[in-house]
Amino acid sequence: MTGSTPVRPVRTRTSFVLRCARTVRERGFVRGVAAMSCAFLLGGALAATPAVAATPQAPGAASAQAGDLIEVTLDQLRPTQPSLGYDQIFYKLGRYSSTKDEDRGKFNKRFDDWCETNGQGEAASVDADATLADPSSFTCSIPVGQETEDSLAAMKTVVVGPGGALYLTDGHHSLTSFWEAADGGPKTPIRLRVTANLSGLSTEGFWQRMKDDNLVWLKDENGQAITVDQLPARLGLSRFHDDRYRSLVYFTRGIGYDQAAGSAEFLEFLWGSWLRDRVGLSQYDLTSLTSYLGAVRDASRAMTDVPGDTVIAGGRTAEELGRLAEWNAGKTETKGEFGDLSLPLSNAKPGKLAFALDYRSRVPKSPSCTRIITGKHADALRVTSGTTCLDNARLSGAVHVTSGASLVVRGSDITGAVLTSGAGTVEICGSTLTGALSITGTRDRVTLSGPGCTANTFNGPVFVTGTGTRKA
Repeated sequence: MTGSTPVRPVRTRTSFVLRCARTVRERGFVRGVAAMSCAFLLGGALAATPAVAATPQAPGAASAQAGDLIEVTLDQLRPTQPSLGYDQIFYKLGRYSSTKDEDRGKFNKRFDDWCETNGQGEAASVDADATLADPSSFTCSIPVGQETEDSLAAMKTVVVGPGGALYLTDGHHSLTSFWEAADGGPKTPIRLRVTANLSGLSTEGFWQRMKDDNLVWLKDENGQAITVDQLPARLGLSRFHDDRYRSLVYFTRGIGYDQAAGSAEFLEFLWGSWLRDRVGLSQYDLTSLTSYLGAVRDASRAMTDVPGDTVIAGGRTAEELGRLAEWNAGKTETKGEFGDLSLPLSNAKPGKLAFALDYRSRVPKSPSCTRIITGKHADALRVTSGTTCLDNARLSGAVHVTSGASLVVRGSDITGAVLTSGAGTVEICGSTLTGALSITGTRDRVTLSGPGCTANTFNGPVFVTGTGTRKA
């Protein structure tokens, strides 16, 4: 735990419920409502069972060999990086939820993306009510069994680990976009290409091999080292941190660098590590299309200006990381990839940045954390001031948030009841709660779903009432 606000454990379920009833009464609610909320919470606390659910096993995964294609659902995959470029995801989600493609007589990009990821080229036909979660509702240009060398190369990859667990080594952004899409979700099926079966190794031996082969990225969004225990347990946007430099590099593709066959693993993170010391994003307004374009321009020019034999990161040179010999492939600012990127949302074919910024504008801004809790914790929590953030935490015990304090829960598992009464903000995303949830009298905002907030799993009764003006 970090931060200056102390954690006060709730010693017994009885004392927790008594405090609950007293707090609700002090906020001016009638005695009947207080009794209902607390009985509700007590029942949830007593019924609580361990919240951490095992990742579903993909059939046949343990025996899959390098080169095999296996069908999985997104909830069967384990990440090998802690961060994503949120704006890359927001571009995809903005475009997936738009009708701009259909207005031009095209299929929505999400179906092309799924077909490409599945090794089947692009979309060939799409039913009126087609969804990503139901691939039988659309067809791809390359039938299953007729994949080409190029279509197979476009597929995302996994390594089979101890116990047959599947570790995603490429495709975190694409598959997270499918997970977060309105017609996708954790049960969306997809085929992946196996690059190695390391299931015979011990856990320690497995991770050492993954490090040796550069198949895991162990740096956070600020470039600081992390351990494998700090990796997210599963996909879902809210389980990852936002690496702004990873987004920046994505938007420089075709302008400052390009991907090629056999590109380095985590290529964009390597460029991002280099740019972190050369382009200060704090000097740009990343909510403004004009200013964001300025950041892309400066970053991509730095990439093309550096000599090709310069070591960028991970022992790789700029040439090896796909550096372009000329900025924007020799085209002017109004042409080529940079010209396309600059197009506003009002255009018939907006640029990626316009979609990303439009979607980001719909994502509520989380309050700043005054205390951050990660990892495993056995004690219950009493939050009395500031904003307590549970970040990929595993908490066994009840959570009680009193008047004026705020709670942000992202990618976490809580075993026990959660009570907030008169809180400032309550935000729970991409988490599993086993026990009752009661949210009453929130002053600002309650967010349990919506843009930027991965859907939760609530294994207990949910009671939300008397919230502020914003609720998602």
